[in-house]
Amino acid sequence: MTFRPGPLRAAAILAAGFVAARVVYRILFHGADGDGFVLLDLPAVRLPSPFAHVVLLGPVTVDGLWDAAASAVPIALAILAFGVVNALVDLHRVFARASRRGPLRGVARALAIAAATLPSLADGARAVRFAQRLRGERGGARMLLPLLERTLERAGAVAAALELRGFAGRGLDGDCLAPVQAESVQIAFGDGAAGLGLRLPPSLTLEAGTLTLVSGPTGAGKSTLLRAVAGLHTHTDGGWIAGSLRVVGHERATVPPRDLAQRVGVVLQHPRDAFATEWVRDEIGLSLELRGVAPVITAARVAEVAERVGVTPLLDRTTRGLSAGEATIVAIAAAIVEHPILLLVDEPLADLDADARVRVAHLLDALAHEAGMCVVVAEHRVQALSGIADTVLRIDDGVVDSVESFTGSGRTADDRGARDAPRVNGIRPEPAEPGDVVLRARGITVRHRETVAVAGADIELRAGEIVALVGPNGAGKSSLLAALALPARGADIESAGRVSLVPDASDDLFVSDSVAAECRRADRRAARRDVGSAPGTAARFAGFLGLDPDSPALAARLARHPRDLSAGERRCLALAIQLAGSPRVLMVDEPTRGLDPAARDLVWAALTSLAASGTAVLVASHEPDFTARADRALTMRAGVLTAAPFPTQDERASAVREPRNSGGADAVGSNDPELGTRDRTLRPSADGSGLGEHPDPAGRAPAPSRSATQAERWERLPADAGPANLPELRTGETVPDGSRRRVWGRRLPLAALAAANLVALGAFCWPLVATAVPEQAYAAVPVAALALVPLAALVVVATLDGSVRSAHMLALLGTLAAIGAAVRIAGTGVGGVEAVFILLILAGRAYGARFGMLLGMATIALSTLITGTFGPWTPFQMFACAWVGAIAGLLPRRISRGGEITMLSVYGVVASYAFGLLMNLWFWPFAVGYGTGISYDGSAPLDVNLTSFLLYSLVTSTLSWDTLRAITTVLGLAVVGRPILAALRRTKPLATRTQPIPAPRERASALS
Repeated sequence: MTFRPGPLRAAAILAAGFVAARVVYRILFHGADGDGFVLLDLPAVRLPSPFAHVVLLGPVTVDGLWDAAASAVPIALAILAFGVVNALVDLHRVFARASRRGPLRGVARALAIAAATLPSLADGARAVRFAQRLRGERGGARMLLPLLERTLERAGAVAAALELRGFAGRGLDGDCLAPVQAESVQIAFGDGAAGLGLRLPPSLTLEAGTLTLVSGPTGAGKSTLLRAVAGLHTHTDGGWIAGSLRVVGHERATVPPRDLAQRVGVVLQHPRDAFATEWVRDEIGLSLELRGVAPVITAARVAEVAERVGVTPLLDRTTRGLSAGEATIVAIAAAIVEHPILLLVDEPLADLDADARVRVAHLLDALAHEAGMCVVVAEHRVQALSGIADTVLRIDDGVVDSVESFTGSGRTADDRGARDAPRVNGIRPEPAEPGDVVLRARGITVRHRETVAVAGADIELRAGEIVALVGPNGAGKSSLLAALALPARGADIESAGRVSLVPDASDDLFVSDSVAAECRRADRRAARRDVGSAPGTAARFAGFLGLDPDSPALAARLARHPRDLSAGERRCLALAIQLAGSPRVLMVDEPTRGLDPAARDLVWAALTSLAASGTAVLVASHEPDFTARADRALTMRAGVLTAAPFPTQDERASAVREPRNSGGADAVGSNDPELGTRDRTLRPSADGSGLGEHPDPAGRAPAPSRSATQAERWERLPADAGPANLPELRTGETVPDGSRRRVWGRRLPLAALAAANLVALGAFCWPLVATAVPEQAYAAVPVAALALVPLAALVVVATLDGSVRSAHMLALLGTLAAIGAAVRIAGTGVGGVEAVFILLILAGRAYGARFGMLLGMATIALSTLITGTFGPWTPFQMFACAWVGAIAGLLPRRISRGGEITMLSVYGVVASYAFGLLMNLWFWPFAVGYGTGISYDGSAPLDVNLTSFLLYSLVTSTLSWDTLRAITTVLGLAVVGRPILAALRRTKPLATRTQPIPAPRERASALS
């Protein structure tokens, strides 16, 4: 049992504040007089009608104050008792247990995701603020948009990860002898026009124990192909597949990813964005937990897989603290914890340095050729994997071809097709003579808490030169660039002009909803900074892309959302924005991350043109073929900057490109002794107990068994149909009649939802309706209200929990609840100045009443549990916020864009005051107590109690907290309402559905 002092401390402060508030109310409303010594002889003031029964002030005596404080003690003790409970509760354990089974498992899993997301929001906010400072923007509401965009992207990644890990899946068996079989397969979105489809070879088979490499330019469809095989393309992305694509023996178009999660492991791009838990141990075992495997078996399986892939030291680390290389290997461990037949890995080498790339390549090699899995990898860096690939699939112009197939254990990569190799053009041809020094820095030191990221670095940059900054992950390259771009006070940095930086997370620079708006904003900022500066960001962007400024192609890109551009185009847009105002020094952090050779050449051409114009360019990169073109290179290791040469990837990866049978154990790699032993083959054991160790002199694993073993079956939950996916977010697709009947058949009656909300409303209004009960039952009314509201909240959550059985709904609810909780926690103590209503109103408007209600409840539940302020008041707060979000989803739909924000602003004002009135109404008798002019009197007429309540609410919150809340909500909706609403609506719903297989002849014309 753990003890957190924070909740108890917060409860003590809250209890003391309640006692003090009770005393103040007594003094203010003539309730502190008595027979004792008079401390203050204040005049008594009677208010005019209709408040004639209320008397303000009056004498204050010692015994009157004592009675006031003593009357508050019982409630204060109750607050302290809840503080003790909050201090002892392990939130993560509660969420984990509740998410495994029971009527609330969907919402509990969403809260678990939110709790895991909450710490990363602070990192995201710092990254967004850093990017905006680089752009010259001031902090404020504008930061909410890039932060929300970042969070929504994470929600999509988490949603896909949960679907692939088996959330609400059935757990079907698979055919180990036929991992992938494709016959006349075509893959596309919509009608497949405009070259948006993929055509596979007439017959394609991928066997167990092989590694297939998928290559092709950026945007060619590598990720689409992997997502189609994984099942995301047809079941969540809205695409279609013609022909027959069978995965582990099942037709992919008819079986959703969650049902084959035990047989197909998937690692998506940027795995850190898709982590759904806070700890590495929980992330690896998540798929086992989702299908209800006993905790002791889960722990053993996690320990086994972690040892095999070499991440045992990371098990007790947080996922957000992993490096790029560590995150990739952890994601692979999570994907293979179920011992899958097929493993799909998308861009595993994109963010890694040379050492990490070699380690990941060794791991994929061992999984395919020793564990016997069928491994399919999509990757731009084909040289790093070509020596271990059995098959290379190349995608060009929508056509998937088998470029080269390696067979046998003696294959080499020396004869691989030249067109798949990254282009290395060497040093920049005939570079201009470097000019004067435009930046000089001495003794730059950067500390992150106790860690020294940069230790006394000295650097000089000259006009017209391109300098490469290289080094392994975590060496301090990004920290050095940040220190040069935003110097700390007292730093010894001299520059001949403005210094600009394009950060690694360059998407955080974007704050507008179109490329044209981004360009105009950059031009305005440059004009304010340099009077007379001519607008040119859009033209510069066009030049980087090689487009005519007046061409329709550029116009189409200017109209798009910045995040809808390709990776290379987004990088070029970030360069164009940061070049507004003609800086003398441009620094770019990882300019080629995730880009193919052609896109890398595009970025390189842009940097070359800048250097030719006299700009000094400093590039931090892991790409040897990119940094080799620079005029000179600097190396960072452990924060130390030197001019020593940096080993190339070819030198570090030579072991991977050696023949597989030439080095025995050494050919597998030395980073992991388990994987580096040739006679300890890593493959599914015959009894299904795990990845067994079996001698295999040939170095190849025999085919695993054809179906799931008995040991795997008894670990699985009973094979029911699984909870239905009830997507809140409609995408317009047609749902089959049978599916619709099943969905409606599993919903709890709507009457239960309405009844629970009516009961909650009655509990809020108990002081006004108590007179309707017999006099002898007056005392039981408040107790009944306090007891009924939590029960009503449970009924509402249980009724709506079916809506959270969609992976995308789950991820959206969790990540947005984390944002709402963070905003609410940040606004604590700032009377009424809180922005949580902005999120609730916009999310309810974008996603509907059910989502708005769930988000309101989840936000309050998470924030109170995190801060340790959960108490009897929490269910009331949950309902009040839930109604704010739900009613926003019920407002009229047919309205103009400008009128929509106006309508939401008016509703925000009404909701702010209504929220205050409702929260005051149920708590008013407890807050004031008895003996004052505005105390609740059960025997008084309704109009007397009503006027007393209105006066109490007016004094305590309506004129202060509620008014400030209304102003904050209106200002927030006016400033960021439209772009945030657009961002919420842009988030593509991953509405899981079953799709019939289109006949090839129906789709053939679309791709011909």
